[in-house]
Amino acid sequence: MTTETAAAARVPPELMRERSAHLAQVAAELKTELFGIDDIIDRVIESLRAWYVLPHIIRRPVIVCLWGLTGTGKTQLTRSLAQKLGFYDRFVEVQMDGFSNGSSWRSADSISAMLAESGIAEGEPGMLVLDEFQRFRTIDEKGKDFAVKRYQDVWQLLSDGRLPPSLSFLQELESSLAYSLYEHEREEQADDKPAKDGTPPKKMKFALSPYQAQEFKQSLKLKEPLQEIMTWAPQQLQERMLAFRASTESWETDYSRLLIIVSGNLDEMYEGMAQRVEDCDTDADIFHTMTKKLSMIDVKKALGERFKPEQIARLGNNHVIYPSLSQATYERLIRGTCARYADEMRAGAGLCFELHESVYQGIYANAVFPAQGTRPLFSSIHAILSAPLVNAALWALEQGVPEDATLYVTLDTAAQSLRVSLGKDGGPGIAYPVPLELNQLKQRASPDFRALLAVHEAGHGLAYARLFGHAPQELKINVASFEGGYNSYVRMKAESRQSCLDRLCVGLAGRAAEALVFGEDACTTGSESDFKNATALAARFVRHFGFGSRLSRTDVADSIDDNLNTDVAPTNAEIEALLAQAYARARELLAADSALLLQIVDELLAQGQVSKEKMAGLLGVGIASEERMLMPYAEQLQVFSLQHELMRRVRGEAASLEASLE
Repeated sequence: MTTETAAAARVPPELMRERSAHLAQVAAELKTELFGIDDIIDRVIESLRAWYVLPHIIRRPVIVCLWGLTGTGKTQLTRSLAQKLGFYDRFVEVQMDGFSNGSSWRSADSISAMLAESGIAEGEPGMLVLDEFQRFRTIDEKGKDFAVKRYQDVWQLLSDGRLPPSLSFLQELESSLAYSLYEHEREEQADDKPAKDGTPPKKMKFALSPYQAQEFKQSLKLKEPLQEIMTWAPQQLQERMLAFRASTESWETDYSRLLIIVSGNLDEMYEGMAQRVEDCDTDADIFHTMTKKLSMIDVKKALGERFKPEQIARLGNNHVIYPSLSQATYERLIRGTCARYADEMRAGAGLCFELHESVYQGIYANAVFPAQGTRPLFSSIHAILSAPLVNAALWALEQGVPEDATLYVTLDTAAQSLRVSLGKDGGPGIAYPVPLELNQLKQRASPDFRALLAVHEAGHGLAYARLFGHAPQELKINVASFEGGYNSYVRMKAESRQSCLDRLCVGLAGRAAEALVFGEDACTTGSESDFKNATALAARFVRHFGFGSRLSRTDVADSIDDNLNTDVAPTNAEIEALLAQAYARARELLAADSALLLQIVDELLAQGQVSKEKMAGLLGVGIASEERMLMPYAEQLQVFSLQHELMRRVRGEAASLEASLE
């Protein structure tokens, strides 16, 4: 940039302060609209500060990548940003699955074509959102090239924002013009009429299609209307192409001052939990804690399943990860959304609706799916509140209730109904059925089934707490997602030989608890998945981890180039022996702690779950930290170092003593 250009581009201090203050205002407004992502909003605002306050210093696109589960507010954030920053007329949103809103047939395969049709001027700031980016993969599950034709110019945009013209199109057009000229000359030579008879020469037969005209206009950056370009003679087209080739200044299209927001879901980061769309039972706070640990490395690893390394590099390092929503955020959303329904009813019907705490609790219990974000929640609130409140307003007006009167709303989850009454503590009222399916599914009606589930899950939970020294994260039997109960644990960052043996014992403790309480003959088939997982772990213990009698990796090879010991059969006996030992160990552990086992069972039968705090209190164990668990390797290293130093000193003193004796 020359001194003159820099002076012209310099932004006055008062304008800088004004723009910076506006960014702070935008951040504050976004935090009132989007709950639970204040840190993300702050980081995004800081990422675009220079682009917004001093746009002329930007030399290549500013790239911000937003990754998170569905329904966490990624798209809403980008659209609100565009509107609040005054860029809605310079805003292009591309659905990377190929179904972009607003794109025409002329721009179906090219982002640059969409930019050319937008209000974003060349060389000026604008916003480009690449949504659902995870669907735009370039390698398949085996790492092979994936055939992709659409939006290939995205990589050049992400690199430096400068797009070369479509040389292949211009070459094709030149070939078409040359062929048409050749045909025209042949027709003239074949014409026997003398030119002197006054017959005008035939016009050359050539016309641009609408698609060709659009490509020609975009490639040469012409200002003339599309209809006019379609009427140009071949000579005019050639002249324009020659002039374009001779002008080096207009060769590239400059989009270097774009703010590019890449947005998508990377389910691979969530270790399979994001795939469980039916999961309404996982504690929102536990899932939130897990997702908060995700880092840029997790993002790049997940991207590596879909894109080539050089393409991942072009996305840069500004990866902003949305955690799943916490329980507090869900509760705030529920109260805020319910308040809007009440406000709308007051504005429309002139009646006040006061919602009891049971309404909020019932909605949370029946509407929150932690891996699916806000969409299921808003859908459930509408189903539970909208029609009953309208019907209740009509009923109240028919009863002659005066304007601005207050109606009191409670939710009876057992009766599956929303009750609206005229008095806070009862009185005349009316009840409306509401859909509370999850509540229904979570209640196990059969006392025999509840007893079986409680004993089985208590066995897992007790064994885990005793062997790992802290309470399970979750211990439940009131489960809607499937017919059963479950425990969830803090994952190990790295497994040791002992932790694998302990996990085998925990995995078989459910069956061991059934045998202890009901007898071996009354054990059920409900342990099938436990045995499947335990067998898989035992097989890895022996065949993959080198913790058994073999050191080689033992497996079935798909290729002769795989460096594997394929002699699998001899390991089966060792695997079976490991499982038998783990089962016997679980039986012994539970028998020794049978009184505590029964206390856990009683709590499960009464409450449907045992909190980690309650479990820790019952067993006198701790609560695991948010970090993934490891053995105390740092402490053991210190002990080993001290022992080594002690032995070194002993050897030194012995050598000194021996020398003195000589």
